[in-house]
Amino acid sequence: MKLITAIVRPDRVQQVKEALFQAGISGLTLSRVSGHGGEQEIVEHYRGTRVMVEFHDKVEFRMAVSEPFVDIAIKAICKGARTGEVGDGKIFVQPLERVVRIRTGEEDNSALTPVNETRLTPA
Repeated sequence: MKLITAIVRPDRVQQVKEALFQAGISGLTLSRVSGHGGEQEIVEHYRGTRVMVEFHDKVEFRMAVSEPFVDIAIKAICKGARTGEVGDGKIFVQPLERVVRIRTGEEDNSALTPVNETRLTPA
């Protein structure tokens, strides 16, 4: 099991979500975050004062997937998020030691949101 965290542009959320849903991955969490990566700093004027905007608004997707669906999720995120410009985002993949579904007590792969295998199967 892996925890996939993807940081993407806010204007690409719909495309990423649709790509993940088409891949059969529907169990995910979204958060609004701010970050600084390769983008240039922006200078804005606020009430007559120059302000340097160092952090940019981003959206963080988080999802737990079983091993066979890690690459499927990564490909779907890239498909939806890629514009080819600096600031498209990053994907982080981390091992998950344990998952427990609170409602039923199911653990690990059984506790993950089922992936609709009729849409896509792992290669």
